[in-house]
Amino acid sequence: MKASDVHAMTVDQIDDEVLKLKKEQFNLRFQRATGQLENTSRVREARRDIARLKTIARQKRAGEAPKAKAAAAPAAAPAKPRRTAKPRPPVSNRSKPSLKNRAKAKRK
Repeated sequence: MKASDVHAMTVDQIDDEVLKLKKEQFNLRFQRATGQLENTSRVREARRDIARLKTIARQKRAGEAPKAKAAAAPAAAPAKPRRTAKPRPPVSNRSKPSLKNRAKAKRK
C-alpha cells in the first residue's frame, strides 16, 4: 500500500484498514507456524503497512503536515549546547596478581 493512497483516505477508513491488516497478520503468523505460508515476505509487508497507516492516522488526528512539508517551516529557537561528560581516569590494563603469584612474590 502506498502512502499517497493512505493520505487520500479518511481516519475512519484508515482504522478499518488497520483492523483488516491485523487480522491478515494474525492469519499469516498461523500459516508460518504450521508451515503453510508460501510468501514469507507478506508478513513483513503487512507489519510495515500497519505502521504506515498508524503513522498517517496519527498525523491526521493531530492536524500535522507530512514531514516533507514540515521541513519547509522556519526553524524555532536555537538548540541548547550539549553537556559533555567528564573524562574518566585511565584504567590500568594490568590485573591484580592471583593468590599463587602473590605467594611466589613473597618468597622471592
